[in-house]
Amino acid sequence: MKPIKKAVFPVAGMGTRFLPATKANPKEMLPIVDKPLIQYAIEEAVAAGCTEMVFITGRNKRSIEDHFDKAYELENELALRQKEKLLAHVQDILPPDVTCIFIRQAEALGLGHAVLCARPAVNDEPFAVILADDLIDAPQGALKQMVDVYNQTGNSVLGVETVDPSQTGSYGIVEVEKLKNYQRVISIVEKPKPEEAPSNLAVVGRYILTPRIFNLLTDLPRGAGGEIQLTDAIARLLDHEFVLAHAFEGKRYDCGSKLGYLEATLAYGLKHPETAKEFKELVKKYVK
Repeated sequence: MKPIKKAVFPVAGMGTRFLPATKANPKEMLPIVDKPLIQYAIEEAVAAGCTEMVFITGRNKRSIEDHFDKAYELENELALRQKEKLLAHVQDILPPDVTCIFIRQAEALGLGHAVLCARPAVNDEPFAVILADDLIDAPQGALKQMVDVYNQTGNSVLGVETVDPSQTGSYGIVEVEKLKNYQRVISIVEKPKPEEAPSNLAVVGRYILTPRIFNLLTDLPRGAGGEIQLTDAIARLLDHEFVLAHAFEGKRYDCGSKLGYLEATLAYGLKHPETAKEFKELVKKYVK
């Protein structure tokens, strides 16, 4: 059983819900206090043992690549000014044993197509997929929890949480059966209407997948929204192997929505060591 060393980050989306902020700046670079969303995602992957980060990018995404590159001029300037703390923040963005691969997605054909674009970099290994706009604050990273399940079983694992039944139309929804220590997925459907949903257990931005998924994506017809849906490929995967659902421990913030992004900013601002005390007083002021 091969370990999970590769993490795929689909970052080619246009971020239309945050226009005009995302007209020239990727939504994944929107900051939560002092770090962009994509950095939180990378840190989660590193904590789970991943060392190869595969970015599926599009036009106007160059700043993501720049963020994880070495900034000689900035680092030199900070060193000359003896700003050691800031210099450490800049230099510690990416651990030295981590490598980044950037692959251009020529057309925005959905999450399934983005994952398929990662095939040349992933090859025949199991891998993780992280959607950066699902920010998960967990005592042990959500992906690390899922990697532990994979290491115990060798199966694909989907990160899930219970959502309000009225929200099923925004997620891939799974039906599960309980095994002794795990939940096995027996069906999955993309964005069902509440009255048609098999449950209210939603897949939320974290996946561990075996390489068989690439073959299933290759000849997959377009699904909901005219896109190649990863959910549809996972539905086919169920015919070949067990797929498990893991309800991770932690709080998820939907930073793909304005309200979720603001909630994350509030929550992280209230616990950041440099802002917590004064920000709490500021929030109290506005509550009044």
